[in-house]
Amino acid sequence: MQLSFGDADILAEVRAGFQGAPPKKMAVAVSGGGDSVALLHALSRCFDPEAVEIVAATVDHGLRPEAADEAAGVGVLARRLGIPHTVLRWRDHDGSGNLQDNARRARFRLLANWALAQDIRMVVLGHTADDQAETLLMRLARAAGADGLAAMRRSRTQHGVTFLRPMLGLTRAELREYLTRNGVTWIEDPSNSDPSYDRVKARQLMPALAPLGISARTLAEVAENMGRARDALNWYTFLAAREIAEVSGGAVALDARSFRTLPEEIARRLIIHAIRWIAGGEYPPRRAPVAAMVAAARAGKASTLAGCRLVGHSGRAWLCREHEAVQGLRVPAGALWDGRWRLVSEASAPDGAEIAALGAEGLQRCPDRRLGGLPRAALLASPALWVGTELVAAPLAGLGNGWSAELEGGAEAFYAAILSH
Repeated sequence: MQLSFGDADILAEVRAGFQGAPPKKMAVAVSGGGDSVALLHALSRCFDPEAVEIVAATVDHGLRPEAADEAAGVGVLARRLGIPHTVLRWRDHDGSGNLQDNARRARFRLLANWALAQDIRMVVLGHTADDQAETLLMRLARAAGADGLAAMRRSRTQHGVTFLRPMLGLTRAELREYLTRNGVTWIEDPSNSDPSYDRVKARQLMPALAPLGISARTLAEVAENMGRARDALNWYTFLAAREIAEVSGGAVALDARSFRTLPEEIARRLIIHAIRWIAGGEYPPRRAPVAAMVAAARAGKASTLAGCRLVGHSGRAWLCREHEAVQGLRVPAGALWDGRWRLVSEASAPDGAEIAALGAEGLQRCPDRRLGGLPRAALLASPALWVGTELVAAPLAGLGNGWSAELEGGAEAFYAAILSH
């Protein structure tokens, strides 16, 4: 079939998103809406099926009675295109929290788990320039910085899978014209016109911005520019971390004098990264409390934020796990504790042994606790092996007894992660 210029342009943009190296097998997430249906259709024409295998999945959140029929409709289209299709169902929502955010998290988790089970490492998503523009407008309302205004990344690894967005340079209107030319129908989710959602408000605002020359593509370019600014800032944060930060006992020790001379934005990013690396969490803490912790670090004062404790010790500002955040956490001896610690030994663990925080009572039983040079706050929240109330080992506090504490990913993970966020 002879491709029109419009079709060729769409397919070239989608191909370009893979930077010339599409995987041998990929998955595409298809909701049934115009954007993801256009992606599915375009991908079916972009690559030689002998070289690239494509499979599709639809997540049915179970939130609307029509969802099951819509998912089935995607299956019909996929079969027509010769693409295997699977429906993934979200059924563990308990009704609490932000529904949209919970649904989004569940969607990524379901897609990643399904893909990994089939030895697929890439899931392709149908976000467009319009999605990028709407996200940027919403984040402007929150006075976001470079990270927020950079909006969505073209590629991001999450849950062990790379999620790729090859259509951020295309508009919603262009994709619907593509579908119309090719006789492909799609579904309009009624929530897309519900003005109670901020994204819909941003979408409805776009026509009013047109006389100023502000379009979806313009805002998407702004997001790209802010993405480059974000990456540059992360690079200089990485360089600063290499120069003034040391990982010791799972804590991050910052040279206090050098930290005081850092530019405000680099200091803020370094604190945020240390907090997220120590305590986990998908989202960074809010700007105001982070600024307060930066000020505390510069003034040599203690501070607590997001499950982390900042203390001064031996001329350095130490960020470590807060004891109160882990004092009730107990796991079997062979399990991962606090998402990052394992206790290992050539000997078998005693029956009933568990990993828990050392705490003040345990710390008193460690006569060599000062040998490692860690501040008291870090030792209180360090992993220890217990059998009931009996302390078996506290490797970071000088009580090894044949056991050692291993940090998942090692200390180098702290530095590497700065460039991957």
